[in-house]
Formats: sequence, structure tokens, C-alpha cells
Amino acid sequence: MSGETPSKNGHSERWNQVPSEDVLFGSSPRMAEVRSQAHRICRTNVPVLLTGEGGTGKEAVARWIHANSEFSGGEFVKVSCAAIPGTLLESELFGYEKGAFTGAHVGKPGRVELAHRGTLFLDEIADLDLNLQSKLLHFLQDSTFSRLGDHVEREIDARLLCATNKDLDKETAEGRFRQDLFYRIHVFRLKLPLLRERREDIPALAEYFRLNYQRQFGMQREAFPLEMLEYLQNLPWPGNVRELCNVVARYVLIGPDAMISVESKPKRNHTRIRENPDGTHVTLKRMAKDAIREMERNVILETLRANQWNRRKTAEELKISYRALIYKIRDAGLISRRSAARDARDQSHLGLREA
Repeated sequence: MSGETPSKNGHSERWNQVPSEDVLFGSSPRMAEVRSQAHRICRTNVPVLLTGEGGTGKEAVARWIHANSEFSGGEFVKVSCAAIPGTLLESELFGYEKGAFTGAHVGKPGRVELAHRGTLFLDEIADLDLNLQSKLLHFLQDSTFSRLGDHVEREIDARLLCATNKDLDKETAEGRFRQDLFYRIHVFRLKLPLLRERREDIPALAEYFRLNYQRQFGMQREAFPLEMLEYLQNLPWPGNVRELCNVVARYVLIGPDAMISVESKPKRNHTRIRENPDGTHVTLKRMAKDAIREMERNVILETLRANQWNRRKTAEELKISYRALIYKIRDAGLISRRSAARDARDQSHLGLREA
């Protein structure tokens, strides 16, 4: 996840550096299962494979497992298998001795060695070079390795956690990932859900990020209004928690005008001929209706933002009733159907009392 903020002790505090358990796992049913599984495995020394789309929080959960394990006294050592070129990854993993290659003027321990009595986290494990996969397998079988340019075998005791956003079963079946290594690293698998599958957790996550970025940027930004949180809960979030983190960072820096994430904006269809799901062409009348609805949605959204998400002021500015506005907001997908119905009911009761 993006975003780094100073903590009280002067060290950086990040979303992937273990927020509170309630923030990390939230209250959604999907994450309740992840939380239960994480509790069962954190005290055991079994390899865990974390899967899920990019930005779902795999590293954050890995750090939580480390912090709650018997290896928490050691380092949490992360290796990004995709970010480091294959030619350098072996020396990065296992270290090297002086003279092992041109430029190796002094010996250097690798990430594996640094993880002794701690946790070794191999991120994007599916992108590991096949040659390195065999060397990693050898290390995992007996916990021994040799630095490049050295024949001395070293032994460490570390916990192994791996993560991937790819289908590792498919990668294995198609020969891009060693089957024996696959079985070795996924004694237990934790699959993290998409953010849109745990919408109940968005308010707590957004507030966590807001407080963190206030400290990082040295700026104050008011808590999210209910309407804004409802809007956030109804976005598709293709970038998952990472995208939410970035959107909140922009909010703290710029204010409500920054809340609309580029990644979350609906993509326009520029094709000349559109089709219905049954293969028939969309009529001109339907296309015009959709275009008007999209324009109306944009006007409502811009007016809400201009009025700091105050719906009563927005209704007055648009010269429509409050009840009509909340139904239009619902139809535009800016708040849930249940919230819109509740607001309309409250407004109707208020009107009866005033009458």
C-alpha cells in the first residue's frame, strides 16, 4: 500500500506495517473468515500463501501474522520477486562473498540471512525465475544455503510467507512454476477479498488513512461526512485498498474535490454500435436516455462536491426537492438503495410533522 507516515517513535508507519486488528480485518463476513484463519495459523510455523488481487492488503496481513507469531522478535524481511531483475535476485536473496563477481569488493548477507529468527516474505512469488525456484526449494527443504562465491553452508530458522496476485495453480499446471515448490509454500492458503466485496470496512479504512495522512502531511482535514462515506462505499474500487489509500491521500491534500478517483470513474463506451447482452443493437432512444442519465449524474456529483456533500444545499441549488435528489443519487449509484429509502422516509415523516 502506498503512504508512509511518521510514528511517535520517529519510525515510519504504513498501512502495511500492522494497523490495529479491527482496522486490518474490519467487520465484513469475508474478512471475518480471513481473521479467523489468521488467528489459527499465526502461532504455528507453517508456510502460508497469501493470494488475492493487487492492492487487497496481502503484505499488511503478512506483517500482522509476523507480529503475532513466535518470530516477532526478529525482522520482517520482504523480497519483491518481480521488482528485482533475475540476474540480481539470487545475490539479493542469498548474499555473496568478496570477489564473487565484478564489483563485489566486500561480502554481503542476503535477505534470507537477515530473516534469521524472523519472517521471510516473498512477494509476487509467481514471478520468481525458474532457476531460482529450484534454489529456493533446496533452501526450504533443509533451511540451508550458501552465499554466492562461498561453499560454506549456512543454516537459519525463519518463518516463510509468500504472496501472489496470480493463479498459482494455473501457473503450476502450465509449467511456469515448479510443482514441488508450489506444494512446499502453500501448506496453508489465505485468500483476501476485493475491496468491493467488503464494503462495510471502507469507512474504518478511510478514517485510518485520513488520520495517517494528516500526520504525514501536517495538515488537518475534517472527518468524512456520511454522504461521502456512502459514496465511497458504492465505488467499484478496481485498485482495492491501495486505491482507497491514494484517494484519501488526495482528500487530505486537496479536500473534497479530490475524492473522485480516476481509476473509479466509469469508462465511456466509444464504439459506434452498442449491443444488448442478448446481441441485439441498442436503440437510439436508449442511447440518448443513457447519455442524459450520465450527464445528470455528473451534474449531481459536481454540485455535491461544490457543496461539501451537503444534500440539502445541493437540492436547493439544483431547484429540486430533497426527496427527488436522494432518489436521483441512488439511481446514479452514489449511495445505496437502503440509505436512499431511509432518507426519503425520514424526509416524508418530517413533512407530515411540519404539516
